[in-house]
Amino acid sequence: MSAIAYPSASTGAKKPPCVLLILPSATYKARDFLQAAKRLGAKVVIATDEAQALAGVMGDRFLLLPLDDPHSSARIIAEHSKRVHFDAVVAVDDQGTLAATAAAEMLGLAHNPFEATAATRDKLAMRKKFAASQVPQPAFAVLEPGSDPGAVAGSIGFPCVLKPISLSGSRGVIRADDTQGARSAAERIWAMLASLGGAGPAELLVEEFIPGVEVAVDGLLSSGSLQVLAIFDKPDPLDGPYFEETIYVTPSRLTAREIAAIREATSSAAHALGLVEGPVHAELRLHANKALAPTVIEIAARNLGGLCARILTFGTGISLEEIVLAHALHKLEALPKIQAGAAGVMMLPIPAGGTLAAVEGRKEALQVPGITGLEITIPLGARVYPLPEGDRYLGFLFAHCEDPRAAELALRTAFASLDIQIIPTEPPD
Repeated sequence: MSAIAYPSASTGAKKPPCVLLILPSATYKARDFLQAAKRLGAKVVIATDEAQALAGVMGDRFLLLPLDDPHSSARIIAEHSKRVHFDAVVAVDDQGTLAATAAAEMLGLAHNPFEATAATRDKLAMRKKFAASQVPQPAFAVLEPGSDPGAVAGSIGFPCVLKPISLSGSRGVIRADDTQGARSAAERIWAMLASLGGAGPAELLVEEFIPGVEVAVDGLLSSGSLQVLAIFDKPDPLDGPYFEETIYVTPSRLTAREIAAIREATSSAAHALGLVEGPVHAELRLHANKALAPTVIEIAARNLGGLCARILTFGTGISLEEIVLAHALHKLEALPKIQAGAAGVMMLPIPAGGTLAAVEGRKEALQVPGITGLEITIPLGARVYPLPEGDRYLGFLFAHCEDPRAAELALRTAFASLDIQIIPTEPPD
C-alpha cells in the first residue's frame, strides 16, 4: 500500500480535492508546495498578502488577504468558499498560520485551536503556557517599556538573551553578558521594532542563556499525537551574540536516549500549547549544565523554514510538502520512512550589510562531492542586512551523503568555495 493516496486512472471522474495555500509574498516555499499539490492531484487556490504577488492573474484561484488580521482573512476565505469548496487550508509560513487556523475553524475543517496557534506567534504567551505545564524551558522575565533592561536582565542572571515577542527566525535575538550589554541590546531591538512600524518601545523577553548543543525537530500532529519526521543536528555553536542558524544535518548523531528525550519534550511542548493537528517545527537545546536535558526554546505550527525541507525525502521519493498536504487532505494513509543516508542544508549567512554585488565560486561549490544543489535566493543588486535586523538568508546549499559527518563536511567545503561580494552602503556602527 502506498503511504499516500495518489490519483489514479480508476478515479478519473472523481472531483479532485481543493486546497487553499496561504503563501506570504516573502515565502521561499511556493514552488515546492505547488509541485506537491500537483503530485497529489489537488486543485490549488492561492492566497497571499500583496497584490503584486499575484502577477496580475486574478479569478477564483487567487485571493488577497490581510494576513495581519486573521479573522478578516478568515471571513474572506469563508466567503470565497461559497464559490470554491475547500477541503483544506494550509499555511506554509508563520505569517499565515493564524489566518489558516481561523478559516479552518470557520469552515469546519481539522485545525488547531486558535489560542494554541496564537501562542506559537507570541513568545511570552508560549513561555507562560510552558510554565503552566512544567515544560522545561529557559527562565524568563518580561522587560516592560520604561523598565531598566540591566536590572531585569540581572534578575535572570548573565549571560542572558533578549528578544522581541512577536518576530521569528532569530530576528532581533541578542545575547547580553552584562548590565550595559543588556541595555544596548534592548535599545537596538526597540529601534528595530520602530523601523518596522512599531509605535514605540514594546515588551521584550529576557531569557536565561542555555549552554549546550541545539537541535531542530520536524513533526506532524494527528489528533494530538506527534509523529517525528526528522531530528536535525546544528553542528555550528549558537552562542551569540546573535543566533544565525547555518547548518542542519539529519539523522542526528545524538544517542538513542537523547533522541527519545527530545521526542518527549517536543510532544510535551505541543501538548502544553494545545496544538493537535498539522506540522510542527521545534527548537531545543541539550542543557550542558543539567545532564543534557532537553530545554524547549520554541515551537511553531509549520514545517521547517526556507528551502530546508528539500533535503528530506520519504518512501519512494515523497517530499515533506506532500506529507503536509496529504495529511491536511486526509490522503496520508501511513507515514513513510525517511530515505536512507544523510542529508544536510546550509542556510547561507549574510556577512555584512550593503548591496549584494556577486556570488562567485558557484561552479566550484557544486563540484564538491555530496553537494546536490545551490540556490541563491537574493538577486544581485539587492540590499542585504545581517542578523539581528535581517530577515533573509543569502541562499541554501544542499547535500546528500552516506553519513552525517560527510554531509557536514561537504557543506563546509562548498561554502568555503563561495566568494560573497557585498558593497557597503552605510557606515559601520
